[in-house]
Amino acid sequence: MFGYITVNQKELKFKEYDVYHAYYCGLCRMLGKKYGLSGRFALTYDCTFLILFLSGLYEPDEEQIKGKCPLHMVKGTCMTNNIFSEYAADMTVLLAYYKCMDDWKDERKTTAFGYAKLLEKGYQQILEEYPEKCEKIRILFDKISACETAKEENLDKVSGLFGEVLAEVFVYKQDEWEDEIRRMAFFLGKFVYLMDAYEDLEKDKKKGNYNPFSFVEQNEDYEEKCRSVLAMMMAECSREFEKLPIIKNVEILRNIIYSGVWCRYERLQVKKEE
Repeated sequence: MFGYITVNQKELKFKEYDVYHAYYCGLCRMLGKKYGLSGRFALTYDCTFLILFLSGLYEPDEEQIKGKCPLHMVKGTCMTNNIFSEYAADMTVLLAYYKCMDDWKDERKTTAFGYAKLLEKGYQQILEEYPEKCEKIRILFDKISACETAKEENLDKVSGLFGEVLAEVFVYKQDEWEDEIRRMAFFLGKFVYLMDAYEDLEKDKKKGNYNPFSFVEQNEDYEEKCRSVLAMMMAECSREFEKLPIIKNVEILRNIIYSGVWCRYERLQVKKEE
């Protein structure tokens, strides 16, 4: 994932941000515990949302501790861990590994290949624990790569593949909520892919890289269409989210879904106006 699924801190209460940050620090701790320093480098706010979401839905037992880390050596920091912290750590490393290998295959980025090598041992452990999930996600990333190589013009098709990736990640187990979770994550994944493409358009054009928005950029209503498509994805995502019986930390989750995911977009608009 690409760092879009985060909170709008300005609209959170201090107490809510403390709760959110404790899950984030707990994920960092779990990544270090399971995968060492290389795992911690893969830390994202996106998978913090994954923990918050699954914790809100299933309400597992939690461990809250105060500890120190390289960023909080003096005062320390609060950390919240539960079974989903471990799962999110696994998915963080899995996605980071596939993303690096995708960057290596598509753009021959040596830094991405080097980092993938650092994550490879952890990846093999995850592969043993979640063989079916890993295989589905690998196939989807291969399809995304094939679409990008073929310069696929259909926004819905290529973004839908990443939507399926996120659906696999967010479905922790098969139960009565699987369909709603899968649909919610599918539209969230489409939003993330399209938002990343929208943000990277100028950079991709300069480098000659594939970008699905390059085929519609010249349209007179380009900006309006982009905003409309992104809004449509999050409208569908939020519709499915609201069907789920989540009470715990629901205001933080709503902050992310209704506001946080738009923070990068709003900053881009300010840059464009300047």
